[in-house]
Amino acid sequence: MSDNLLRTPLFSLHEELGARMVPFAGYAMPLQYPAGIMAEHLQTRVHAGLFDVSHMGQVAVRPVDGEMTRAALALERIVPVDVVGLKPGRQRYAFFTNDQGGILDDLMIANMGDWFLVIVNAACRAQDIALMIAGLKPDCSVEWLEDRALLALQGPEAETVLARFMPNVTAMKFMDARQSTFDGVPVFISRSGYTGEDGFEISVPSAQAEQVARALLEQPDVMPVGLGARDSLRLEGGMCLYGSDLDETTTPVEGALEWAVQKVRRRGGAREGGFPGSDVVLAQFENGASRRRVGLVPEGRAPVRHGAPLFAQSEGGTQIGVVTSGAFGPQAKAPVSMGYVETAYAPVGTKIFAELRGKRVPVTVAVMPFVQARFKR
Repeated sequence: MSDNLLRTPLFSLHEELGARMVPFAGYAMPLQYPAGIMAEHLQTRVHAGLFDVSHMGQVAVRPVDGEMTRAALALERIVPVDVVGLKPGRQRYAFFTNDQGGILDDLMIANMGDWFLVIVNAACRAQDIALMIAGLKPDCSVEWLEDRALLALQGPEAETVLARFMPNVTAMKFMDARQSTFDGVPVFISRSGYTGEDGFEISVPSAQAEQVARALLEQPDVMPVGLGARDSLRLEGGMCLYGSDLDETTTPVEGALEWAVQKVRRRGGAREGGFPGSDVVLAQFENGASRRRVGLVPEGRAPVRHGAPLFAQSEGGTQIGVVTSGAFGPQAKAPVSMGYVETAYAPVGTKIFAELRGKRVPVTVAVMPFVQARFKR
């Protein structure tokens, strides 16, 4: 493990728990623990798993004049979602776009009452903070909350476990966000996650991160979970990984993320457009795009992974797409993938072929998520 890698506040705990550490987004992160990826995945689907996601960037966006509406309008200059309509105590998925409508990063925005908490991907953190500083001035201040860790408690038992320390979480619904305390420790908490299961993300001061993590891991229904199971869980849940399934060449329409752009920001809406690449994105809303992200189910048991080319025929012909994520789905009990295909091949049930080790194997365009989401709405 390189000495140049950053370490989260839970690094020593990961080593104590026997984690296999790997480089990820500039950090040393746990890939798996001794139980293994399969066990960690199923634990999260059946009981509860605890993830260290402290590598993510936590950013405070505050209105300089105290007016949250002004800050929300400023944020709408750089994201295509409805921030003005985001009520206090609520969180929303969003993304930054470039002038071509491509996605620079996907993120979460939470209205904390008198400021916004923005969670961005670790690999994009520096560019995202620079983008926000440039795009939000003079209306907002932008502060990287570098002295905070982020934990994710996910799974059907997450509420029961967390309520032992924070009884008020039982009243929270999916995408609620608030400031609270965990056993005396001040935290920011949202009912959200990256697994398709019910769960919570807990922002905690770095100095108390190990205290909170140990308290949760002492509960009989909780197991530590690493990046390996995090990836297979989000894939079964049909969720994108930035850098694999989304990038700066992918628009929200191509990425099948229309649901994240509210009507108020679309053509005819009260605050139509006004974000980078809005002409491109809004035209695709009306006319469609040439390609689209789809779910894919291969025949057999062998996963079809990132980079596999897709074809319309079993032999010959030109490439019609590419697989961007693929793995065996432990809960789905089958290999699952997602990727991009020309729009003509995007309807559910379409039979196409993926090239795997020089041979083409049949795959079927499928509905996502591959495992039904169990959010508490």
